Amino acid sequence: MTSSKELIINALSKVIDPDLQKDLVSLGMIEDLVLDGNTVKFKLVLTTPACPLKEKLKNDCIQAIKTYVGPEKDVIIELGSRVRSSAQPQKENILPAVKNIVLVASGKGGVGKSTVAANLAISLAKAGASTGLLDADIYGPSVPLMFDLNGYMPEVYEKDGATRIVPVEKYGIKLISIGFFVDPDKALIWRGPMASNALKQLFTDVEWGALDYLIVDTPPGTGDIHLTLVQTLPIAGVTIVTTPQEVALADARKAINMFRQEQIRVPVLGLVENMSYFTPAELPENKYYLFGKDGGSNLAKEMKTALLAQIPIVQGICDSGDRGVPVSLNHGTSESDAFMHLAEELSRQISIWSEFKEIMETARPENGCNCNHK
Repeated sequence: MTSSKELIINALSKVIDPDLQKDLVSLGMIEDLVLDGNTVKFKLVLTTPACPLKEKLKNDCIQAIKTYVGPEKDVIIELGSRVRSSAQPQKENILPAVKNIVLVASGKGGVGKSTVAANLAISLAKAGASTGLLDADIYGPSVPLMFDLNGYMPEVYEKDGATRIVPVEKYGIKLISIGFFVDPDKALIWRGPMASNALKQLFTDVEWGALDYLIVDTPPGTGDIHLTLVQTLPIAGVTIVTTPQEVALADARKAINMFRQEQIRVPVLGLVENMSYFTPAELPENKYYLFGKDGGSNLAKEMKTALLAQIPIVQGICDSGDRGVPVSLNHGTSESDAFMHLAEELSRQISIWSEFKEIMETARPENGCNCNHK
């Protein structure tokens, strides 16, 4: 005879995660199931606290139990999350407590890459993820200004004969920038190897601790810094920031192709189209496409990647960054909502890539697969 608990599990096994294309039970997303008369209690463990599908999955679970077990059941679901690591397994992880390292890159400067990186990090933290932000733009660090930390000097101490750096914590995230260690009024005249070595220290010498996501704001273009990052760290993926105009899209296309090269092979999580459109405050229903329309969405389709977000042109986004209070902190505004949407879609893509990585690992020949995987 089938027990009531088995009936519940069987019902929940019919709920499919639309992104991962597996049922919630086999994904291990159902925990702490308790039956008390007609009351069913359990925890739904999401792959990220920023999951955009949390309400859909919760409602699907309730509907499945009422349909396959009984309409009289009272279902109480506690939402939780357990972010999985997307680190590429073939690389030694020098930051084992950091689950996902995400690069924010752009093919050219001036597209708002640092603004996107800062607001993305804050939005992930607002959703409940432990998050860090590393300003790896060696020649043009922006974090000190955008977080009102000009002149700040991180705490430094010696441990086992090595120098350790404590990141500053502000707005719910951990921060470090090369700008904390150099004169902001002087240009850095460093050759590639010097810049790469300085960047490595920001990873190896900083006490990052346990993080769900470490967002890395990279320099514009494609060069030594990017190669150092992908060769040194297990990168979960990269998101490319562009504007709708063709000159930016052409450079974004080059950046995507670089990260997809055989010797690099970093997952491109998607595109962010910044400065997408302008909406006047007095005409909230109107959108004016000052730099062209659908450039980002068309490029995403061409390159077979996701369009993660379209960020509007809003004076407040720039002003907030200049004041050291990023716009994502302004709860309930359209700008804050746009960056939260970006955080949800980015974390969604990371979860998909993480599941894909596990499938590929399981399918390797040493695990019993006879396929000719590379």
